[in-house]
Amino acid sequence: MDIIGDRKFVEIPGEKQHELPPLLVHSSPNMKRLDKVMDMANRIVESDDMIAPELLDEVAAALDVDRRKMDLALTLVEQYKGLAMHWQWGDDVLEWIRQCETTFDTNRDLRNVLRPDVWPHAGRSSFVTLLADKSVDTNGIELDKAVGLRLAFRQLPPIGLFSDQFLFYLKSALAATAYQTWTHMVPDPVSSLPPERFHFQIYSM
Repeated sequence: MDIIGDRKFVEIPGEKQHELPPLLVHSSPNMKRLDKVMDMANRIVESDDMIAPELLDEVAAALDVDRRKMDLALTLVEQYKGLAMHWQWGDDVLEWIRQCETTFDTNRDLRNVLRPDVWPHAGRSSFVTLLADKSVDTNGIELDKAVGLRLAFRQLPPIGLFSDQFLFYLKSALAATAYQTWTHMVPDPVSSLPPERFHFQIYSM
């Protein structure tokens, strides 16, 4: 095991660079019915009383209230699209890790690098670290939160299942906590994959 600074890296036999499967990522969230998403956002605005009651009592401000409701609904949709994009990236990364496991299993030099644990063992977070070490361009997606959301939700829930508080404030904390809990379950020694020993392509779908 190589130790560089405070990082530990697994030792891989030989010196050649290993080719991993390509990482296929979606360039946009899979939302075919934006009108339906917008309708659900409007319901959240109405049911969660997001407009101050005193404004609702002012007849002269009715148009302003409607405009504010529309703005809030649009903001909720944007928040949900960001959540959906993170979840989609997390799903794509986990699928990539599955494919990498197969590559490791069929390569004599890599076969013993991964612990033979049942998926999705937290030790597989070393692949997420590898993506960060390789400076993968995620277009603003935070990998830890993306994987955390995918760990928390097997399928992306519709916007109607979320509260405004979750979409505005809680989603980031939940995603980060899920990922950190997952990674901290790795038994010692916690080791990273040496980035210079691996190569892979990234394709947008």
